[in-house]
Amino acid sequence: MAATGFHTLSAVGLFNGEKHKHPLGVTLPPARRFSASVTVFSSRLVDYEQPFVKSFWNYLEAAKDFIRPEDNGPSRWFSPLERSKDPCDGAPLLLFLPGIDGNGLGLIRQHQKLGQMFDIWCLHIPASNRSSFTDLVAMVETTVKYENQRSPGKPIYLVGESLGACIALAVAACNPDIDLVLILSNPATSFGHSSLQHLAPLVKALPDQLNLAFPSVLSLIPGGPLKRMVAHWVRGLPETETAANIFQDLVITSTLTSILADTFRRETLLWKLKLLDAAAIFANAHLHLVQAQTLILSSGNDQILPSKYEGKRLRKKLLKCEVRSFKDNGHCLFLEDGIDLVSIIKATSFYRRGSRQDYVSDYIPPTISEFNKSYGINRLLEVIMGPVFLSTTEDGKVVRGLGGIPSEGPVLLVGNHMLLASDKISLPGQFVHERNINLRPLVHPMMFSRLRDGLLPDVSVYDMLRMMGSVPISGTHLHNLLSAKSHILLFPGGIREALHRKGEEYKLMWPEKAEFVRAAAKFGAKIVPFCGVGEDDFLKVVVDYNDQIKVPLVKEVLKRVTAEGPEVRGSLEGEEGNQDFHMPGVIPKCPGRYYYYFGKEIKTGAEELRDRDKAKEVYADVKKEVERCIKFVKQRREEDPYRPLLPRLKYHLQHGLLSQVPTFHF
Repeated sequence: MAATGFHTLSAVGLFNGEKHKHPLGVTLPPARRFSASVTVFSSRLVDYEQPFVKSFWNYLEAAKDFIRPEDNGPSRWFSPLERSKDPCDGAPLLLFLPGIDGNGLGLIRQHQKLGQMFDIWCLHIPASNRSSFTDLVAMVETTVKYENQRSPGKPIYLVGESLGACIALAVAACNPDIDLVLILSNPATSFGHSSLQHLAPLVKALPDQLNLAFPSVLSLIPGGPLKRMVAHWVRGLPETETAANIFQDLVITSTLTSILADTFRRETLLWKLKLLDAAAIFANAHLHLVQAQTLILSSGNDQILPSKYEGKRLRKKLLKCEVRSFKDNGHCLFLEDGIDLVSIIKATSFYRRGSRQDYVSDYIPPTISEFNKSYGINRLLEVIMGPVFLSTTEDGKVVRGLGGIPSEGPVLLVGNHMLLASDKISLPGQFVHERNINLRPLVHPMMFSRLRDGLLPDVSVYDMLRMMGSVPISGTHLHNLLSAKSHILLFPGGIREALHRKGEEYKLMWPEKAEFVRAAAKFGAKIVPFCGVGEDDFLKVVVDYNDQIKVPLVKEVLKRVTAEGPEVRGSLEGEEGNQDFHMPGVIPKCPGRYYYYFGKEIKTGAEELRDRDKAKEVYADVKKEVERCIKFVKQRREEDPYRPLLPRLKYHLQHGLLSQVPTFHF
């Protein structure tokens, strides 16, 4: 395996230090000595991605060294990480469990980024190995128990595809007391509903010379070489470039066919099918015992297993399960272009290094490329909204942009929620583009979890917000973010303000308690009041909550929807405590413009912390400043010649799409 750059865990010298004997009988490296301190990632966005991303061709090159027909040795672990590179302090262990191919290289395109977050071991099952499903489960289970004893309090990640997903489910079912996190790609639990179950009799009946029929079909699936060949023609590339690309894909397909021919010889294929059948039966019979946090990745174009609907089925069967769908991808998801497992883990908030998720120490800001990909869908909205950003410097001067925002945290940005929380579209992006500051918005917990399935939007629609650093609102999380000197975005009005009634535009609906002031004072944080104005240029509420609850059936539905999500401010009475979920009936208006105005910062200290009355005074000052900002913008926007959409579009045509459109004088 030296030619591939991978190292078996039995190899002497993988890590410096004395070797330890593993219960399985193989030699393991000594435990990594992680420092007791916790690494806290900067709030600044950096592009820590490696300049070289491995391709499907790298998978084929590595597979040729791994797949040896004469190798009938036992299953074994290997490390894909370079010896000189260790993951960050406290990184959890990630065990990759391969699919039907068994070579353990399924994450080869993900290794570089995963290696910065995890200690990675991959399971290699030689093609001639005849271990039963229970033998494989026992091997992984023993490793999991051993590592759990060595590093108690840290989760162990089991990433499995196809067959490996069934192994992961079986291990989790048999070890409910061990902290496991499962990430399962196209689980073979759907084997009983696939055409593969009928393949064994066909393979037995085929003459020897047709032994390559099944691998030839499989070769069209992983990495999508055939799909890329068609895409070259569709894009209309120059003839020479098209020919070169098609030739490369033909070579890849041919090489893959050869490798699969060695992997899936007749007797091996029959054994693999038998193994899949046993795996599916065992895993499905024990789903009710699985307590582990689970993420299912389902491909919509899987030609081997009916994975499209399997994720939804498992979502109902497993206690702590979320699903992400990839409608255009095939069976070997991790090998396909555009699939980034690290980004998926970050967007779904599935990364943690302890028994509980810490939204400060466990948070890894998006890379620049991840940010651009996440916010690409908002570019058109940005052009339509034409947002204007104004801020106030320390000496009281109003400037265009965010130059008045303090660079060093902790900074608490406190403002009003616009209709449907549309402020979440522009604010995080502008802070990244202009100041390279990653805001940490405090948001409703429903963006992270639901108490039960129903009419609320699936949490997957909030993946981008979680990627950018959103945190479920709570006093503890506010305290931790302030302690980490973060730039925090807080909307005291919550969803009551975001889902306001008719005639309540820009009306503040804040609770009476000044708790965020006292929390800020504890850390000497600067509070920056701000406002968002412009919703009334885009939407008008015509059917609000008061109209909806007059209809008994609708009122009952709203109660059910509210019960689906976590409760916020349930102890408060009156309007501030009324956080019922509903969707206001709105009609669009001729697009105008969005404005964000950040007022002068308010410093806090020990006085506000000791004296509750003083804290209330600061709270009132913050609220008054937000109201002043709203009044200022509403008046001055009347002088903006570019407030309507058409003048802004004309300006962009003349000066470029990325040009900054002028606004009123200030």
